[in-house]
Amino acid sequence: MSDTTTAPPAPTSAPKGAPATAPTTFVGALEIDIRFLGMIGALAAIWIVFDFLADGTFLTPRNLWNLSVQSSSIAVMSTGMVLVIVMRHIDLSVGSILGVTGMIMAVFQASYLMPTFGFNNPAVMALTLVAGIAAGAAIGALHGFVIAYLGVPAFIVTLGGLLVWRGAAWAVAQGKTIPLTDDNFKLLGGGADGSIGATWSWVVAAIACLAIVFAAIQARRQRQRFHFPLKPLWAEVVTISVGCLAVVAATLVVNAYTLPANLARRYAESAGLTIPPEGISISFGYAVPVLVAVAVGIVMTFITTRTRFGRYVFAIGGNPEAAELAGINTKRVTLTVFALMGALAAIGAAISTARLNSATNAQGTLDELYVIAAAVIGGTSLAGGSGTIAGAMIGALVMQSLQSGMVLMRVDTPYQNIVVGIVLVFAVWIDTVYRKRFK
Repeated sequence: MSDTTTAPPAPTSAPKGAPATAPTTFVGALEIDIRFLGMIGALAAIWIVFDFLADGTFLTPRNLWNLSVQSSSIAVMSTGMVLVIVMRHIDLSVGSILGVTGMIMAVFQASYLMPTFGFNNPAVMALTLVAGIAAGAAIGALHGFVIAYLGVPAFIVTLGGLLVWRGAAWAVAQGKTIPLTDDNFKLLGGGADGSIGATWSWVVAAIACLAIVFAAIQARRQRQRFHFPLKPLWAEVVTISVGCLAVVAATLVVNAYTLPANLARRYAESAGLTIPPEGISISFGYAVPVLVAVAVGIVMTFITTRTRFGRYVFAIGGNPEAAELAGINTKRVTLTVFALMGALAAIGAAISTARLNSATNAQGTLDELYVIAAAVIGGTSLAGGSGTIAGAMIGALVMQSLQSGMVLMRVDTPYQNIVVGIVLVFAVWIDTVYRKRFK
C-alpha cells in the first residue's frame, strides 16, 4: 500500500509514445512521501527506545506478534477514519459502534444461530459477521444521513452517537457479558488456533512478494500508457526489494514465535503428529486478525486510489464547493463514507470480540481516541483533502507500540493516557507545520 493521495505527475513535453524519465533526487526517484519515511523512522525509534528501557523484552518475537494482533482492530477502523477526516468530518462514535455491534453479534450467535445450526457450523460464523457488518453499516448510514441531508455537524452527530450506542450496547444484554459459542468465529481473535502456522505464512509471504512485483509492473505500464515520467529502473528494483525484504522479515519474526513445549506436545498429539525425542517446535505464524487487517487495508487502498468514489472523497475534502459545482453528489458520498466507517467498526468489533471470547458493555471504550490518533499520526490532515491508508495503519501500530511499551515498563494507565494525548497534539502540530511549509 503506497502513498497515492498526491496527484499523478504531469505529462512532460516528451514526444508522444516516448515516456519521459524525470531527473529527481534519490528520495524523489523512489517516490516515497517524506512524512511516511518519518513515520517509519519514528516507529523504529520507539521500538529501539522501549526495548532498551524494558530490558530487551520489547523486540522479541512474542511481543511483536502480540503487538500486531493488538493493533489489528484499530488498524481496520483507522482505514475508514481516513476517509471521514479527508472529507473534513470526524467520527467520535466508532468505539461505541464497535461495542454495540460486538454485543449484537454475540447475542445473535448465542441466542439464535447456535440453537438453529448447532455448534461450530460454518453458517454461524458467516451469519454472525453479516449481521454485525449490516448493523454497523446501518448505524453509520444513519449518521451520514443526519450529517449530509439534515445539515447537523458531524461532531455533534457522532458525539451523540457515542452516548446513544454505548447505552444501546448495555441495553442489548442488560449489561451482561455474553460469551461466544462458535469456535470458528473465535479464530478472528488470533491465539494458537487463530494463526496459520509457519508453512502457510511462507505461502502468504510468497504471494505478497509476487503481488508487489505485479503492482510495480502494472504501475509502470500505466505510466507508459499515459506518457507520464517513469521511475528509474534502479528505483523500481529498490522499491520491490525493500517491500519483499519487509515481508520476509515479518514472516521470520512471526514464525520465530512458537508454542510453549507442553502446549506444542499436546497440540501435536491431538493432531496425530509424530513427536521427535528432542521435542517439537510449532510456530504461530501470521495471526488471522492481522491478515484480516492487511486485506482490509489493501481493499481500502484500492477504493481510495482506483475508484471514482475514492477520487470524489478527496475532491470533496480538497474543496467541497468546487466538488459540488463539478457535479459530485456530495451528500450521497458523505452518507456512503459514514456507512463504510460503521461497517469497518463492525469488522473491528468482530476481531475485538473474538480476542476476548465474549462481548462486554465496556468494549471499545476510548477506541475512538486511538482511531483518530492513528489516522492523524499517519498523515491524514484535519484540514481535509489528504491522507493515506498505509499511513493510518502505521499510525495504529505506533499508537499500540506506545501503549505496549508503557505496559512493559509498568506505567500506570493514567500516565499512558497522558502520553497518548501529548502524542496526538504533537502529530497535529507536525501536520500544521507541514502544510504551512508546502502551501
